[in-house]
Amino acid sequence: MTRGDPAAFVLANTAVETPPLVPEIRLRLASEVVPLWQASEAELEALGLPPPYWAFAWAGGQALARLLLDEPERVRGKRVLDFASGSGLSAIAAARAGAARVEAAEIDPFALAAIGLNAALNGVAVAVLAEDQVGRLDGGWEVVLAGDVCYERPMAERAFAWLQALAGQGVEVLLGDPGRTYLPKSGLERLVGYAVQTSRELEDSDVRNAVVWRVTAGATRDGA
Repeated sequence: MTRGDPAAFVLANTAVETPPLVPEIRLRLASEVVPLWQASEAELEALGLPPPYWAFAWAGGQALARLLLDEPERVRGKRVLDFASGSGLSAIAAARAGAARVEAAEIDPFALAAIGLNAALNGVAVAVLAEDQVGRLDGGWEVVLAGDVCYERPMAERAFAWLQALAGQGVEVLLGDPGRTYLPKSGLERLVGYAVQTSRELEDSDVRNAVVWRVTAGATRDGA
């Protein structure tokens, strides 16, 4: 497994697959048949590679994508940001659902490469933002998507404060989460839940119950 340039690395270390909950979308993902699946965190660190979060279709992102494909009116004709986009799954779903413009934000160059390759694979246009967007309130987005961002406390707290600030400006903020430890206890309104097939290589069970929440500017959590 060689680092190479990010796009070449993604192509060499992934296979085209379809997420279980969103079979309409194809992604370049790590699986048992490619070395990236087997690489330990220590091995990746020795190669100078960040953890390949972009190489998996996480449950929260699958839930967001499913909702957008089933209810395209949520993003149709709107400007959308997919924050911490990973593979680009939710961004691609937004584009497929008819969003006027879709931007995917990531700080990992390998994720940025994966997003571009996956968007092309699905025949949609997704603009990539390579800077940290947390704190930015002038992006002009009408809908912001955030999948699986609550797995670490610092990230969850920092991102959620910003997402609530966006909601306070009237932005529709949708958060997909399968019950991560640092999911906030308030400021969320439940929209829909899905049973998402996953792997014990990634999660602690074969199925994760992923919920799509609307982030609110207030301090209530409904339907938990």
